[in-house]
Amino acid sequence: MRPTFAIAVLTASALAAGLSACGNGKGGGQADTVVTHPLPDTLRVATLYSPTSYFIYREEEMGYDYALVSDWASDKGMVLDVHVAPRLETAIQWLDSAKVDIIAYQVPVTDAYNRLVLHCGPVSETSQILVQSRARDTLITDVTQLIGHDVYVERNSKYHQRINNLNSELGGGIRIHPVDRDTLITEDLMEMVAKGEIPMTIVDSDIAKLNRTYYPGLDISLSVSFGQKAQWAVARNHEWLADSVNAWFAQDRPKLLTLEVYRRYFEESKTMPHASAVSFRNGKVSPYDELFKQYAKEIGWDWRLLAAIGYVESGFDSSVVSWAGARGIMQIMPVTARAMGSSPEAMSDPATSIRIAVKAIQSIDRMMARYISDPEKRRPFVIASYNSGGAHIIDAIALARKHGHNPEQWHGSVDQALLMKSDPTHYNDPVVKYGYFRGVQTVEFVRRVENFYNKAKKYVKQ
Repeated sequence: MRPTFAIAVLTASALAAGLSACGNGKGGGQADTVVTHPLPDTLRVATLYSPTSYFIYREEEMGYDYALVSDWASDKGMVLDVHVAPRLETAIQWLDSAKVDIIAYQVPVTDAYNRLVLHCGPVSETSQILVQSRARDTLITDVTQLIGHDVYVERNSKYHQRINNLNSELGGGIRIHPVDRDTLITEDLMEMVAKGEIPMTIVDSDIAKLNRTYYPGLDISLSVSFGQKAQWAVARNHEWLADSVNAWFAQDRPKLLTLEVYRRYFEESKTMPHASAVSFRNGKVSPYDELFKQYAKEIGWDWRLLAAIGYVESGFDSSVVSWAGARGIMQIMPVTARAMGSSPEAMSDPATSIRIAVKAIQSIDRMMARYISDPEKRRPFVIASYNSGGAHIIDAIALARKHGHNPEQWHGSVDQALLMKSDPTHYNDPVVKYGYFRGVQTVEFVRRVENFYNKAKKYVKQ
């Protein structure tokens, strides 16, 4: 079951087109389907931690499939009860034993799965995609052009198998570089392509689209495999539930919602703002220095460190709203604003945003004090938790301890363990309680905050 803390991807035109039949011979997805079986008061949903389906970010539950199933449940007046399975086979077992009602995760539409489940809901289609940099002198636009080029893939993965098969089909000549999984994973390889460290890799199209929101310089236009369709799933004897799902998604508002959710997760940029460099003229860090000074006293922080968080979060732009819904100078999430007795909309006010940020930092610091007693050593853990949510940092501490690293040292220890949480091998580890997380963004966040703070200390008096 999910902690009490806090994909397949369609093209936009395919999303708007509606749903395919659910395998029941009734042309599922017709808006006028009559559902005679009452829906449950509580909808028990199985899903898996992943960067596309379900994850926790800043104590809020997120994910493409999670967002859609949440809206359907809310529209139908059902309470959502999410159960996170360690693997798809487990989720199907839960479905078969009636532990859950529906799998809100992309289950491949294959003969093997068709014998186990009844597919329904949003249809997706993925294929394996060549990832390359748009900065290349000549882009690869046809698989035959791969001859004579270097392609890096995870060793013994489906990508490795596909590039080997493609190489055989072409008569050889592709320079294939298998990379051991305990060293690098798919997301790492995409980052390396974006940075120009390797020329190309191969990943699934949903992962490619998601990562391009972090690395807009990637080209992911060339498919190197046939497409694989996938949908949600219910038990084979629950046609009534499948019909209800299909009927709802066939309506106009859910179609528009699906497009909106798709854009949020697979198109909107997720990179941190790269604001203009601060000159520190006249001994000032920002237009809000007095507010930072006022509220930093409440937590005993150097106000310039508090300002550094504001700079990295928003570039001191009070109008910024992130893809995840964080608002204002300090990028306060809606759940945090409400927990602190305010509204998400109020976070656009600089004073309110900084005040709520300080209250959040106080809470985070108390939580992290259980793990790191020294206030100075604790500081980067608090900064990281501010960006990611404390749950993932607690997981990283546990991973660092398990792998023989210092659980009370951020740099070179817990920060590296946080990076491990994007690898299924580690985010499904029993010591990890909060699943998948893209740690590279938080590690970079801490680095940028510390760099800005060090510059501010050099040029601006406390």
